[in-house]
Amino acid sequence: MKTAIIHYWWLSNRGGESVCAAITELYPSADIFIHVCDENIVRKALPDNFTGQIKTTFISRLPGARKHYQKYLPLMPLALEQLDLTEYDLVISSESGPAKGVITRPDAVHVCYCHSPMRYVWDMYHEYRAGSGRLIRMLFPFIAHWLRISDRLSADRVDHFIANSTFVASRIRKFYRREAEVIYPPVNASEFSPSEQRDDFYLCLGQLVAYKRADLAVEAFNKLDLPLVVVGEGELFDRLKDMAGPNIKLMGRQSFAVIKDLLQRCRGLVFPGLEDFGIVPVEAMAAGAPVIAYGKGGALDTVVHGKTGILFHEQSVDALIEAIGRLEAGEFEFSTMEMHRHAQTFAKSVFQQRIKCFIDEALVETTTYSSTAK
Repeated sequence: MKTAIIHYWWLSNRGGESVCAAITELYPSADIFIHVCDENIVRKALPDNFTGQIKTTFISRLPGARKHYQKYLPLMPLALEQLDLTEYDLVISSESGPAKGVITRPDAVHVCYCHSPMRYVWDMYHEYRAGSGRLIRMLFPFIAHWLRISDRLSADRVDHFIANSTFVASRIRKFYRREAEVIYPPVNASEFSPSEQRDDFYLCLGQLVAYKRADLAVEAFNKLDLPLVVVGEGELFDRLKDMAGPNIKLMGRQSFAVIKDLLQRCRGLVFPGLEDFGIVPVEAMAAGAPVIAYGKGGALDTVVHGKTGILFHEQSVDALIEAIGRLEAGEFEFSTMEMHRHAQTFAKSVFQQRIKCFIDEALVETTTYSSTAK
């Protein structure tokens, strides 16, 4: 069986790329197609027994593609349709940007693992547009209109959808009118050692972009005067630095070793954003840290209120302060080992077993249908 894996762009190793790497372990001879990538980064993430090829679309040959790939977004649906996949029996697309719009053989099976329908053209369109420069604000309504049409039509080319959370499955149902199986992405929970001994600081970890709402954490801890460590980089870094009081430390981007140490020592992780899934809360629980999370989106699949963390249901400073107060008051007793065991249910082995079973069933279903049709 000839297999192709389609990903949007691969210039760093984050959650979406971890999914691709884990799938490639199941299909090490698969060819990987990407709009633009850093091949050294890709190969470091792939298994040692990978024997497939890494191929890019014409986007990679455009000027400044590695740095400005997002500016070529309107061309990506066209680029996908230029890929010749006629020799492939199984196509697995990893979707968050344009990846699922490929054209496959009629008898091929196309499974899409959807991290998220494109936020910037669907439910977060107005937020992205408002945060853009003047030129983009003028042009984006026309670009987004074209991308919505293309994205919706490309959903019809998928035989089976997999969503990375219940929240994403509901958005697939809303925007694509399709049902999706929920299979959580892989988390390396075994990398962390839970400790009963915790330091007195809280941790906020992730990209410093508007929708992750690190500003809520900074404002809340300014009022509480409790120690907070903020790890991450992004467009809001300078603004948050100006906002932060002396009790708040912004560390910028850090290595995994530093992040692991902070997660294993912090009093708790503060997670105020609305995420599609959210790997960081699972890593925190694996490290024995309770999670204070906004009770919407992916956090509802990962955080068990009162057992592995505290959920607050209004995305506001006051609601976050109240949730932190509940942890400070010792309202819940959190077991580090119970949190660690819960995190293990999101392990890579669980993900791979469920993905393999789902795809095998899809292949059997297609084979049975083809035989019956004949």
